[in-house]
Amino acid sequence: MPIVELHLLEGYDDAARTRLGEALTDAVRLVVPAAPEAITVMIHERAPSQYMRGRTQRAGAPALPDPCAVVRGYLDAMEARDLDAARACLGPGFTMTFPGSGPMTTLDELIAWSKPRYRHVAKTYEAFEPCPTPGPAVVYARGTLHGAWPDGTPFEGIRFIDRFELEAGLITKQDVWNDIAEVRP
Repeated sequence: MPIVELHLLEGYDDAARTRLGEALTDAVRLVVPAAPEAITVMIHERAPSQYMRGRTQRAGAPALPDPCAVVRGYLDAMEARDLDAARACLGPGFTMTFPGSGPMTTLDELIAWSKPRYRHVAKTYEAFEPCPTPGPAVVYARGTLHGAWPDGTPFEGIRFIDRFELEAGLITKQDVWNDIAEVRP
C-alpha cells in the first residue's frame, strides 16, 4: 500500500490539487502493482512565509491548465470552425501532421489540405489520456470519426488517435493517425 507525500506551497485551488493527486496515483501505478484505491496521496501545504530558498521567501508558480482540457478545447473549437479560439490553444513553433500530409504549421494549411478529402468531419471521443514525459506534456485523444465525403455520402465509425504535445499549457505538436484510407471510396 504505497503512500506518497507531497509538500506544496499554499495557493493552488482544489482542481489543481486533485489533478496532482490523480497524477501521482497514476505514476505510482506505472511501477507498483497496486489498485488506485490502495494508493494514498497526502498533500501538505505550507504558507509562503514558511518557505525560503536562497535566503529569499518565494511564491509558488501558478498551476498549468489541465492539458486534456486544452486539447479538448482546441478540438471543440476546430469542429465549430472557431479558428481564433483554436489558434489561442497553439504555442510557438506549432506543427501538425496528418495521414498523407507533410508537417503543417497553420490551421489554414490544414483546411486547404482537408478540403478535397471530406466535406466535413467530426469526432466522437472515447478518451483523453495524459502521459507525463520528461519533456513536453503529452495527451492522446482517441475515438471515431464521422462526417461526409466530398460528394455528400456520410461516413462513421472510423478510428482515430491524435497525439498532442503541450509546453507551457499550449499545444506545440499534433500527430494524427486514422483509418480513413481504409474506408474512403
